[in-house]
Amino acid sequence: MQSYISGIGKKIREIRKEKNLYASEIARRAEVSNGLMSRIENGRTIPSLPVLLAIIRSLEVDPGSFFNSVMPNGFFKYAVIKPDEYETIEKEDDVNGFQYELILTKDLKTIGLEVVLLTLEPGCTRNTVETDAFEMKYIISGKCDYEIDGEIIKLEAGDTLFFDGRLPHVPKNPYKEPSKMLVFYLFTE
Repeated sequence: MQSYISGIGKKIREIRKEKNLYASEIARRAEVSNGLMSRIENGRTIPSLPVLLAIIRSLEVDPGSFFNSVMPNGFFKYAVIKPDEYETIEKEDDVNGFQYELILTKDLKTIGLEVVLLTLEPGCTRNTVETDAFEMKYIISGKCDYEIDGEIIKLEAGDTLFFDGRLPHVPKNPYKEPSKMLVFYLFTE
């Protein structure tokens, strides 16, 4: 089940890789920063329409076919997603110990929702990121430290964390056991 939120970045990355192009080349052609290009491909932001069209042109693909490939299937009454239907997704390149599994993504009028199962392996690390979404994390198992805007919050199984993803943030697992969390991204207009 795919929507614009995850579909746009995923499709851009897919086309770019099929054409053996670097993200920096597409960013240059579209006249956007490398950082913005990375955030779009990693599903951390949704580009404005002019930026999206510039990226599509830089990929040399037909806008109509691009949008048809990421179009959600319209209204649904409910969704049941089985674990074997989770889709492993790549958020950042070359980051060890972070495993994202997309559970659900759906556009709901003015709110976009993406649900991900994130497993943090012991000792995993990466730089802080920013997301154009509100984020809610529910710790299913294990423990982790969550850095938000320079502050460290210690979390353990059963804890829930909600914050504005536009603040620099990163989860860390300095513990000996993996940490598993359910992540909700709420994209608002």
